[in-house]
Amino acid sequence: MSQTQIAVKPTRPWKLTFRDLVPDLAGALFTVFGSLAIVAITPLKGKLGFTFTLITLAIITATTVSWIRKDRKAAMNSTTTVLVYIASAFVIIPLLSILYEVVRLGVSGFSLRIFTEDMSVTASDTDLNEGGLLHAVIGTAYIVFFATILSTPIGILTALYIVEVKGRLSGLVRFFVQAMSGVPSIVAGLFIFAFWMIQMGNAYSGIAGGFALTVLMIPTVARTSEEVLKLIPQDLREAGLALGATQWRTVATVVIPAAKSGLVTAIILGIARVVGETAPLLITIGGADAINLNPLEGNMSAFPMYVWKNLLIGSPNAISRAWLGLFVLMVLVLIFFAAARYFSSARRRFK
Repeated sequence: MSQTQIAVKPTRPWKLTFRDLVPDLAGALFTVFGSLAIVAITPLKGKLGFTFTLITLAIITATTVSWIRKDRKAAMNSTTTVLVYIASAFVIIPLLSILYEVVRLGVSGFSLRIFTEDMSVTASDTDLNEGGLLHAVIGTAYIVFFATILSTPIGILTALYIVEVKGRLSGLVRFFVQAMSGVPSIVAGLFIFAFWMIQMGNAYSGIAGGFALTVLMIPTVARTSEEVLKLIPQDLREAGLALGATQWRTVATVVIPAAKSGLVTAIILGIARVVGETAPLLITIGGADAINLNPLEGNMSAFPMYVWKNLLIGSPNAISRAWLGLFVLMVLVLIFFAAARYFSSARRRFK
């Protein structure tokens, strides 16, 4: 007995039409024009008054339309949705405003020439066609590289102790890592200044700045690495132990390779966390206008120090140089975060 299969064309259970959008469009128009009318005829003037009125009317209108079309639960859902959008706008709008100002004021003086010259023979208030950022680029590279070399093994080993070893002090170690995350950056600089420079008699140098940034970078690397290691399936650890491997051999050959991309992300996030820190560097590297290739001796510059110094001078050209430094620093941090996003994307798979 043969059976005939009839192909059924799938249909949409619900299709959006213009008629369905009419209440939402009417509510949006009422909110905008109602806010303009209220601002025009009441003492609520200016941008602040319009924003307050718009938010209030948006909540009232969305709630009323949903209540009329559906029920009370839909009205509460619409109210919550509008509040979420408003909260998101309060986060996104200031961020976009900051990015716009930095790009607008900093891109005007940008050229490849700034990466080939320093400020050793150029005053800050001279024309932007003279001088550059090479000394700040080299100083930042030295300081961040040294901080990365120190903080990476300490942070990853701390995370391994908390997640893999789970010793008696793992809770205390986690507490101190979390506490260090909230330490003001100036405290890290003062600690290095008091210990490395006053007690041990060392002068300003790039290595002192690297020590200060290490104190700030360790918590970020440790906490991110801890969360990454928690994502590794327990079955991988049990499989390694079942084959006769010791715990540390299992960690070294199974867990760490599986979490490699996540650990790289932790390191990149740690770099992005400290690359723009200013306070610790003010009292550790001293600042300089010339290139210093010796991080163990002599004053050194960095992007935060360069920006701070030019802002203190206060002349129009000096302030323009400060904005230029901020722009380059922002691009640098954006690159680090983009790299972290790349390594933590869907390409990461446990093998």
